Amino acid sequence: MGSIWQEIENLIPGCAEKADIERLLVSGVPGLEQALDLIDDGGAQDTPHRHIVTDAIARLFNSRFPDLSLHVKFVRNVSTRGDPYVKIFTLNYDTLIEQASDIARIRLVDGFSGTVLPFFAPEVFEERLGRIRGTYKARQFEETVKPIQLLKLHGSIGWLETSSLGIRRSERALTLPQGARRLMIPPQRRKATETMLPPYSALWSAFRGCLSHDATPINRLLCIGYGFRDEHVNAVIDNALVRPDFTLLIFAKALGNPEWERWSQKKNVIIVTESRCSMKAVIGPGHPQMWDFSWFCREV
Repeated sequence: MGSIWQEIENLIPGCAEKADIERLLVSGVPGLEQALDLIDDGGAQDTPHRHIVTDAIARLFNSRFPDLSLHVKFVRNVSTRGDPYVKIFTLNYDTLIEQASDIARIRLVDGFSGTVLPFFAPEVFEERLGRIRGTYKARQFEETVKPIQLLKLHGSIGWLETSSLGIRRSERALTLPQGARRLMIPPQRRKATETMLPPYSALWSAFRGCLSHDATPINRLLCIGYGFRDEHVNAVIDNALVRPDFTLLIFAKALGNPEWERWSQKKNVIIVTESRCSMKAVIGPGHPQMWDFSWFCREV
């Protein structure tokens, strides 16, 4: 995480918390995640250090306006699949999927409801859009739209919480209201514990259910660009792999050796990286493009 600190350090004003982080990184601590872990005493109250980090990350992302053509193609491809209510689980804070869906005029459900300052309402994931047909004696409900469901397991740059308004979404929130805090789980060990608290708990419950506990759990999980270094995420996926009808597909530029050894030996896992691949525990050469998000958007 050293690289992310280099990206955000100039966005953090001089303060004691910034000095604490810098001192640890200069002393040889390998990255931001490890530095935040060393500062955090594990108590019930988190430290202010994490909040200056999440605020800087939000400012960094809000200052960038990347080309969204690939993301637009991605959401269009996803929306035209025959699978009902495709779910996208993401660990990213950015709003590229949301922006692309708006551009493509594709309905997306993210757990919030409202217009000016949407409020967190996870029950929207269970709602259905349609119309009533027939007479009053024989009415039938016909679904007309099946939105993409986006579940942001580590929060988002526009999510915030205040004591008076609760959990809200504010688009590209650069300045927080007095007393508000961003709802973004920063890179540190505490993130596994925070997934048990609102709003994350509802999203993680849906993630676990989708993979294992629902009446009709999914049979395939496709992971794009995830390095498999978050154990609280890996544990949920590992539980799903117990099912004989479940397949995990991993597309990433590279996997570290520990992660490769763990996942490449499993019979119901397919891995595609630039340097090596694994097809149900059979190891082979890598693929020059298939792991890349741009290739995936064009070809799948």
